[in-house]
Amino acid sequence: MTTYRLAIYDMDRTVTFSGTYTGFLIHVARHMAPWRLVLFPCVILLMLAYVLKLISRQRLKELNQALMVGYNVERAKLMPHIESYADKVMATNLRAGAVAQIAQDRADGYRLVLATASYRLYVEPIARRLGFDAVIATDHLSQDLRYVRAKIAGENCYDTGKLRMIKAWMAAEAIDRTQAHIRAYSDHVSDAPMLEFADIPFASNPHKPLAKLAAERGWTRVDWA
Repeated sequence: MTTYRLAIYDMDRTVTFSGTYTGFLIHVARHMAPWRLVLFPCVILLMLAYVLKLISRQRLKELNQALMVGYNVERAKLMPHIESYADKVMATNLRAGAVAQIAQDRADGYRLVLATASYRLYVEPIARRLGFDAVIATDHLSQDLRYVRAKIAGENCYDTGKLRMIKAWMAAEAIDRTQAHIRAYSDHVSDAPMLEFADIPFASNPHKPLAKLAAERGWTRVDWA
């Protein structure tokens, strides 16, 4: 017997047209400390180091934040710029088809969950504006403290780590998988574990590797404008 209905969405390039992380770094730097923009070439070099597997994805995010936002930033000063960034995402970086599907899932009685590798720090304001019920995201070590540190707490919410975090959230919410019906949406093959976990997986505007996997597995493809 199905007791719970969950609709789990990835965010970047699934709900949005483009990634939000670099935009977040630039937006905050421009408004809080414009001089940090001269450090942006270092961000590019760090991304190259990640591609070459010299640093982990998690370390990449920590170093980029330290460069562009600061290693230790007072939350009260940061949050107005986080809120204005959420407004910018809402105004310029949302797929209308994704917004319509979110509304449909809500109408169908699904609990809306945003599960993303992006930082909870700026994901929650975006999720709140979109009407999501819960957020599963990458956390800062200082998530509930006065200062935001450029340090990740626990796992980066990515790939198999994202699925572990989804399962941990369900356990905390006392949601038994055998009593849940799950729809899941993502654009990227790194979310294959989450899609396989779902009852109805959707490859949403998939890049080539996910499109190929979706065709092999018989997953539904949707292409949202």
